[in-house]
Amino acid sequence: MRLGVLLPTFREAADDAFAAAQAAAAAGIDGVFAYDHLWPMGSPHRPSLAPFPLLAAVARRHEELVVGPLVARVGLVGTAHLVEQFTTLEALAPGRVIAAMGTGDKLSAPENEAYGLASLSADERRALLREAAEALAPVMPVWLGAGAEATNQLARELGVVLNVWDASVGRVRALAASGGVTWAGPVPQDLFATLGALADAGATWAIFSPEVEIGQLGEWRRAAPLSKLP
Repeated sequence: MRLGVLLPTFREAADDAFAAAQAAAAAGIDGVFAYDHLWPMGSPHRPSLAPFPLLAAVARRHEELVVGPLVARVGLVGTAHLVEQFTTLEALAPGRVIAAMGTGDKLSAPENEAYGLASLSADERRALLREAAEALAPVMPVWLGAGAEATNQLARELGVVLNVWDASVGRVRALAASGGVTWAGPVPQDLFATLGALADAGATWAIFSPEVEIGQLGEWRRAAPLSKLP
């Protein structure tokens, strides 16, 4: 199972994110990821760094790291533009980009409303997700944010990976029975036990929020080494 860290992006500047990426690279972590929000959920007065420029800068600094948003939300930009953001990042970091995408939900809806973005139905957002995934799947790994059963079925139909947020080990195991699944979420109370359980359940990645102790992840990686992505 590969390990990832979400970078601290709810900041005015990228210094903390660059420091976290440096620590992740030094610890042997496999990848770093970035939220795709216009502000931290529930805190419209706070800043949020755009994921793609930040990930491009990190990818150029650390050629050993896989990078990707977690997750890029369809509808924030046009689908063609979203695909171009991923392919441009791939041109900067060949073979090291994960196209993790999602439909968004009611928790992120206020961001769209504040910027006058179209309010699309779940089915319309899934159609955009399908369009982007079909364009990107021949180029790079694609993850779809798990959620509604129709979204989960779309991932299985397209043969791409499902990414779950803070799901139980049992849920990971159930989803892994039908295809690829990755886990992301907050730092658990017993980090090492959770890592072992997720690996046993079939998760191919475990990605933690910025509060994680990167050194502890490095300890687990050294005890359970895994070759890098091809």
